[in-house]
Amino acid sequence: MKILSLLYRKEAEYASGYTPVFDMQKIDPLYNETFKGLRAKVEHKIDMLELKSLAVTSAVAGEGKTLTAINLAVNMANTGRKRVLLMDLDLRKPSIAGMMDIAAGPGLSEYLSGAVSKDEIIQKSTFPGLFIIPAGKTLSSPADLLAGEKLRSLLRDIRVCFDLVITDTPPVLPVPDALTLSEQLDAFIMLFRLMHTPHQLFRKAMEELGERKIMGVVLNGEEKKTEKYYSRYYGKYYTSIHSEGNDR
Repeated sequence: MKILSLLYRKEAEYASGYTPVFDMQKIDPLYNETFKGLRAKVEHKIDMLELKSLAVTSAVAGEGKTLTAINLAVNMANTGRKRVLLMDLDLRKPSIAGMMDIAAGPGLSEYLSGAVSKDEIIQKSTFPGLFIIPAGKTLSSPADLLAGEKLRSLLRDIRVCFDLVITDTPPVLPVPDALTLSEQLDAFIMLFRLMHTPHQLFRKAMEELGERKIMGVVLNGEEKKTEKYYSRYYGKYYTSIHSEGNDR
């Protein structure tokens, strides 16, 4: 399976009970560069294969799928080449509204229950070209709604309105939601957090989704290298990036 990117560990995002607001100005410049590299690889694949919807998921919780989905969506929109929709499909444990500092509802759960229309749940973000559908009200058992015709119809409609739909999708193994969604989404990116997820669970999740649906794997949790390490191998390129980050 193709490795798309290797991300270093960000302890703040893994702290128990802590939901950080996503702020591009506070992101380490080298961390952001890894997402630009991921964006380039993903964009090449989706253009080549003519994909319109991309799910970000993991085998179990706590692997960094939400932060990865947000970073990828923001970086995709920042190029100005695509109109991007970021969609929170994790109705059991939604995070995108809090991290993107937008209204939590009305959202997808209200739309699927028939309480609001499609136009009422699509929000503009502070990033040009990026729109968001939050999860809305938390649901304890959303699998039937996610499998229903109303979501299928919504996905068909937004594929026409947007160049790319990126979804934060529930982890594969704890609940059936990701498998329920697999036929409705074009491809998946799998997160694997180093030193966190047992290999056998990751392999099981891959088997359940099916390799043909998986675009690639992002390895998360690498120890961040020192500035001396980057200066040695990247020279003036690292110095330039680091200086730009400090000027922000």
